[in-house]
Amino acid sequence: MAWTWFHRLASPPHVYRLSARLTPWLAWPAALLIVAGLIGGLWLAPPDYQQGDGYRIIYVHAPSAWMSLFVYTTMAVAAGIGLIWRMKVAHAVAAASAPVGASFTFAALVTGSLWGKPMWGTYWQWDPRLTSELILLFLYLGYMGLRSAFDDVQRADRASAVLAVVGLVNVPIIHYSVVWWNSLHQAPSLMYLGKPTMPPSMYVPLLIMLVGFTLFYGAVLLVRLRGEVLSRERAASWIREAVRA
Repeated sequence: MAWTWFHRLASPPHVYRLSARLTPWLAWPAALLIVAGLIGGLWLAPPDYQQGDGYRIIYVHAPSAWMSLFVYTTMAVAAGIGLIWRMKVAHAVAAASAPVGASFTFAALVTGSLWGKPMWGTYWQWDPRLTSELILLFLYLGYMGLRSAFDDVQRADRASAVLAVVGLVNVPIIHYSVVWWNSLHQAPSLMYLGKPTMPPSMYVPLLIMLVGFTLFYGAVLLVRLRGEVLSRERAASWIREAVRA
């Protein structure tokens, strides 16, 4: 049963139709959760006793940083599956994920810089967490640039997949950088020794934003995946039938 499900996901027509059905079920909850999280974080949560209202940027920064890692991991795993099992849909998932992940990474760097100016006195420090996050953005850009360098889709898939898989080593470096090195970056606030260091009025909106951003990525991924499938299968007969339907 599991292998049947796995092989169905390798079918472009099945994935195309499934993506269309699932997109609204992710997009609407994502929108509602993000609005609720922003209201809870920007208006209802109390000011921080040290940072005042300046900490509220965490409600965009932390979910963006989390998604930068989550999306890259998804992209690398999909690329690896495409390499091993030669699944075109898996390569399409990786290609569809890259611009979304790069956007989250850029948002994390910008919001982190805006937070750093009042807290550190500067927009940028060559802190281990910031530097490794910047490298992640370069990996996303390198992946997209490498794909666009080949006219042959199959060669582009293979070359970019190797880069994505190799770059996966940077994900744990980013995650554990504040633990491994003497970092200026704030230590994890949501989970510390198994429990949050923030009061519920602060961390509940943050959790809502994390879930909302994750669902948002899923919805955007499905929309972009349909476009990737259409581009790759544009000469297939089922495409004409789908367009007529």
